[in-house]
Amino acid sequence: MTENPDPETGFLEQLGQRVRTMRALHGMSRKVLAKVSGISERYIAQLESGKGNVSIVLLRRVSDAMGAHLEDLIPANEPAPDWPVIRDLLRKATPNQIAQAKDILSGQGSAASALRRTPFAGIALIGLRGAGKSTLGKMLARKIGWSFVELIALYGQEGFRRMEQAALGQLLARKELMVLATGGGIVSEPLTFDLILSSFYTIWLKAEPEEHMARVRRQGDLRPMADDRSAMAELRTILLSREPLYARASAVVDTAGLTVDAAAARLIDAVAPVLHEEARMFARG
Repeated sequence: MTENPDPETGFLEQLGQRVRTMRALHGMSRKVLAKVSGISERYIAQLESGKGNVSIVLLRRVSDAMGAHLEDLIPANEPAPDWPVIRDLLRKATPNQIAQAKDILSGQGSAASALRRTPFAGIALIGLRGAGKSTLGKMLARKIGWSFVELIALYGQEGFRRMEQAALGQLLARKELMVLATGGGIVSEPLTFDLILSSFYTIWLKAEPEEHMARVRRQGDLRPMADDRSAMAELRTILLSREPLYARASAVVDTAGLTVDAAAARLIDAVAPVLHEEARMFARG
């Protein structure tokens, strides 16, 4: 007779999977996570395999090192995709804003303010490092006559995330059309990524993992996987964890096997409907 699985064993396995996924989402190798958290790499490997002797204090150190929320690591029923955005908005909200949100969610208030459309800011490029966001973004901006802006990636602590959000807010305040190249890990910051999705026509520049790695090596930049003998495996894990978020983009441009010029041509084709719509809106006044 087969014994029922131990619920505690199942919990630890799910916990390990969440830690592994969150680490990959933030683009961290085990070695980097161990260094930042002050916890041994061996312990983190045990934790991710579901065999770690977990204490809440050590788990908090792991979540803090990844710039994640502790609750995101605890196995539970999967929340709605927008839950991290709603949660972070609630944490920043004033008492009056929370009261208004409660009225809307309960059906007692007007949803008009919640449905106001964010002004269109341009085209944003997302994807892993080595996707060609900077190179292709500059080429696209020159072609269509918009400004090109690169949003510098800031990882880890809450203060850095707030700086990244503030930088994006300042860009949007310019009220000028732009091509925006984002950091690969932008999708791991719910509020910042949601603002990009609502303000830009977002395009995921996609390539094969081997191409990402080759391009990054040519750039001489292996952050955050430097000196990691399993860099390729780490990159695959990062891509796998981020793919569901990258897939929320308005369009996907697959650059696998293409030259730079061919990839740029494919990107220009992908944005043609947006440019047509923008010209039509401008003609309307």
